[in-house]
Amino acid sequence: MRSHIIWLNLKKQMNRINILNTTIDNLTMQETLHAIEQSISKSEQIHHVVVNAGKIVSMQKDLQLRQSVNSSDLINADGQAVVWASKLLRKPLKERVSGIDLMIKLVELAFKEKYKIFFFGAKEEVVSQVVKKYTSQYSYDIIAGYRNGYFQKEEEQDIAREISDSGANILFVAISSPTKENFLFENKQLLQRVNFIMGVGGSFDVISGKAKRAPLWIQKSGLEWFYRLLQEPKRMWKRYLIGNTIFIILVVKEFFKNK
Repeated sequence: MRSHIIWLNLKKQMNRINILNTTIDNLTMQETLHAIEQSISKSEQIHHVVVNAGKIVSMQKDLQLRQSVNSSDLINADGQAVVWASKLLRKPLKERVSGIDLMIKLVELAFKEKYKIFFFGAKEEVVSQVVKKYTSQYSYDIIAGYRNGYFQKEEEQDIAREISDSGANILFVAISSPTKENFLFENKQLLQRVNFIMGVGGSFDVISGKAKRAPLWIQKSGLEWFYRLLQEPKRMWKRYLIGNTIFIILVVKEFFKNK
């Protein structure tokens, strides 16, 4: 039975908030890690997702994405703008939980506890470089398998079975939204043997060295999105400039509606 006992007990210790039709768990990084560790050790499953301003904007009209995100077991705010919005709307989140930082900590945990990870997504040369890096840094023993993120819709179930049969305890998925969330939601039953499932966005690009992460001071100032925009202006301008503007408008409207 998919009981999620650990997760239900954790919910009693914190508040789950909802802003702009989006559910978010009010957890710190350490509380998130604790929930995940407990779940894996008990052979239970947590389906994890992070939300940022852009994803919340998409969820206003994309009802399938909204369902996929809000039905997840653990939802963190990976975006300082979301934390600022929560405070303005008087539902303050404790802190931002960065997806890439959580991923890095979980790879360390896998090595320590002898868990296995399946890396799924990005281009072949990127995901293979991620596996190569972690094999060198830790051990090949943590690798359950890997696959690039390019596939046809009719291949999805076979991919899910491949991941399940690999013996992975942890699955990292580096596919763009909403394909990532919908894939995980639609194949949840096939992936039930995987204890922790997480979408990691563009983290593989950073880990592989294809993309550079913003300096720490930029991360803390909440301007990491601007750093990414400068790196890839043609690909990112619409997501950040238009998406962030819409997010601000939505937050302001919500603020005055509830005032």
